[in-house]
This record gives sequence, structure tokens and C-alpha cells, in this order.
Amino acid sequence: MITRRQLLVGSAAAGVSACAPAIRAKTPHITHGVQAGDVQTDRAIIWARCDEPARMVVEWSTVRGFGTAQRVAGNVVGPDTDHTGTVTLANLPAGQTIVYRVRFEREAARGTSAWSYGRFAMPRSDRFRFVWTGDTCGQGFGRNPEWGGLLGYAAMRRAEPAFFLHSGDLIYADNPILAEKKLADGRIWKNITNDKVGKVAETLDEFRARFAYNYEDEHVRALAAEVPIVAQWDDHETHNNWWHGQRLDDERYKDPDATKLATHALRATREWMPIGGPTINRVIRYGPLLDVITVDLRTFRSPNDTNRGDAATMLGISQARWLVDALSSSRARWRIVACDQPIALVIGDGPDGSRHEGYANGDGGPPLGREKELAGVLAELAARNVGNTVWLTADVHYAAAHRFDPARAAGVTFVPFWEFVAGPIHAGTFGPEVLDPTFGPSVEFQWAPPPGTGNLAPWDGLQSFGSVDVSADTLHVSLVGIDGKSRYAVDITR
Repeated sequence: MITRRQLLVGSAAAGVSACAPAIRAKTPHITHGVQAGDVQTDRAIIWARCDEPARMVVEWSTVRGFGTAQRVAGNVVGPDTDHTGTVTLANLPAGQTIVYRVRFEREAARGTSAWSYGRFAMPRSDRFRFVWTGDTCGQGFGRNPEWGGLLGYAAMRRAEPAFFLHSGDLIYADNPILAEKKLADGRIWKNITNDKVGKVAETLDEFRARFAYNYEDEHVRALAAEVPIVAQWDDHETHNNWWHGQRLDDERYKDPDATKLATHALRATREWMPIGGPTINRVIRYGPLLDVITVDLRTFRSPNDTNRGDAATMLGISQARWLVDALSSSRARWRIVACDQPIALVIGDGPDGSRHEGYANGDGGPPLGREKELAGVLAELAARNVGNTVWLTADVHYAAAHRFDPARAAGVTFVPFWEFVAGPIHAGTFGPEVLDPTFGPSVEFQWAPPPGTGNLAPWDGLQSFGSVDVSADTLHVSLVGIDGKSRYAVDITR
């Protein structure tokens, strides 16, 4: 028998239950971890994403307990930025490790998210290491839980770098990620997938979903929480080998306007990556030892053609001048040109391969087409006596080391330099490509699939990243497999 007291208690409990949704309102939630980016001598950008409109708040300190934390409030994020936001931290102490935490706060004290934590190292003046690579989730190779996810990101994290330069193809908007991918050897690669990444990206939300997909991997989030990124873009953020004004010959797209797709792609890139400044090309001044000069080879290029005319461009006139000025005005001990494509590999384009995607046109003679633009940049750098410059890139899905020497070139003047190619970090492996001799390159090393093979899966052992140990007198450059083993290394001295 139910007593009156039991009835009253039960009624009260029922009343509390009925009112619970109003009392225990949902709080904001950080959806994809945190990421620092573009760390420079005294500043950094912090990125995060919320699941609803709320104000982004960052607290930072040099002490893990946050007892002396400084608070910086950002903007209220909303659907216009896919609920992503950034906060710039300024006046950071040199040479310190910065710990930070992020949360989102709703207006009028209506609830806050839990804190998400991260850390990063400020530039040091004696020595440090950074890593670079490119090409994430290409050729339909997505997050395979049976293999362990994006293991290349875990490998880079184990290298304990000060920052990570992603040299482009941050996503593959034109490569659907399906539940299964049958390989040439009969094995099946299995992916986590969803409706938005299972097709080519055409809408802004579908481009955004590609970035979200990568951040849903635990290894990507773990690296992001500890290692700041310097992000570039290349072609697959939009479509393979695209240029502005192109009408895609690709039946998968309802609207083949590459420019419209690129507008969505660039917006999603800037929403999901902590990029400082209004353009992809920018200078990251990483202390007295290093400047990283990132270029943009997509926005200002002329259409891909046979690449033997007089007016073809990759950088465009203004950016070419900017690159020369940025390198010649640098006061750092070393200068890295973060270039999203190799400068002497012959990369065919079009149905018969007669168009050219990069600088090289394959004829090996004096500069023609886009090679003339590059020759002008290198000649001006030589005239200004700019040295201690190394070019880093990815794009071609195999690792290589190239040494450029004017003594071997076709009448081109420049200071000898190295170019290193890394990647892919998680995509099919290809190559090697033919090296055009116009600028006097030599192949010092290459690590590519065996002859007669290509588009090998990440588990076939040819994924890679590059590692650079920076000191006052030496750059120690290593090309590393995701098993952590160096395949090639060289010391570059002043």
C-alpha cells in the first residue's frame, strides 16, 4: 500500500522530472578539440569549434595550474563560420612553453562548455625541430579503424616538433570517401564515412565536412593539441589541378565552375585552419633562426596549358615580387620557402597529359612558360645575394631530395639550393615523376612505389613526412616514414 508520504514524494519527483529539461539546460560543447597556428616570436592564433552560438574564451599561462592565467575573449561564433572561431594571443614570452585552455560561453551566464586544453612551444633562439608533409585522406583512403586511423599524425607527434607545416591538400574534396575501397591486390580498405564525405564536395557545408572528418580522428586531434600548424592549400581542397575560370570536365559535378567551388573551398579552409592574415601567402617569423615564407600557387596561376609561352604564371606578378622581397628582407638565419608544388618535376594534366600542372614543361631547354617566372625570382634573389634558403613541398605522393645547381642549368642564374619533397601522410602513393633539367636539379634521393605499381595504400609502408632540426649553423633535414625511421638525411650548413 502506498502511503500519503510516498505519494507526495513520488509526485514531487515527477514534478522535478517534468521540469528537468528547463533546469538542466544543455551547455555548449567543443566539437573537434583545439589547434594553435601561425606561432611567431610573440604571438599565436588559437582555433576551436562549438556546437552552437557562443563566445570563444582562451586562458593561457606558462604554468600548468593556470594560477596566473591571462584571459582573452573572442567573438561569438555562429553558423556564418560553421561555429568555428579564433583568438589571437599577443605579447607571449619568448622561449617558453605556453599552456592554454579554451571554452565557449553563452550570453547572460546561460552556460559554458567544458575546458579543452592545449599547449605549444614559443620560438627558441638555440635549436628546435619542425615537421612538414602534405596530402591527407586522398584517393579514398579515409579513417580506417581496423588499421588505427590516421597513423601518420601519431608518428609526427612522436617526433615532438615545435610546429607542423602542412604543405597542402589538407583535404581531398574531389575524392569520395566510401565505406569500402577495393585495392589492386584484392584487399579491402574500410573507411568510416558519412553522406557528406561519400561524394565530391559541391556545397559549402560539404567542404566544411571534409575538414571536420579529419579532425574526428584521435591522432589528428592529439597532434593539434600539442603542435601548432602552418597551413597551406593546393589543388585538392577544391579539385585536382584546378585554376580560376576553369569549367571542369567532370560529370560528378552539377555545376562545373571551378571558381565557385574554390570560393567554398577557401572559405572552409580559413574557417577550419588558424591562418593569420588575409591571404594564404604570408611570412611566419619563427624567432631569430627561421622565417617560413608560405606561397599560394593556386589563386594567381594562369590556366594549365603546354607551358611554353611567354606569359604563364604560378605566383602571379604581385606575389612573385612579394616572395623576392620577403626573402631578401628576412633577417633570420635560415629561410624556408613553403611551396605547395615541386618546382622541377614534370606533372602532366588533361586527358592526354599534354598540359602541365607545375612550373616544369619537360623540354629541358631555357625557361619557357611558367619557368620564366621562376627564373626571374631566382635571378633576383641571386642579385640580392639571398642565401640560406631551402624549399619544402609535398604534392606528388612520394619523398625526394633535389639539389639545384646553376652549373647544370640551362642558362639560369641563381644561388644553389635544396628542395625536399615529403608525403603523403595519408593517401595513395605514386611516382616517381620525371625531373626537368632546366634549373639544374639532381635527384639525391627518392622513395617511391616499385615500378609498375601505384596508388598504394597507407598500410603499404610508403607514407612519409619530413623533419628539420634547426640550429644556428645547420639544418638537419630528414625524410621519415610513419614508422619513425629516417630514409634519408643531410646536413645543410651555412
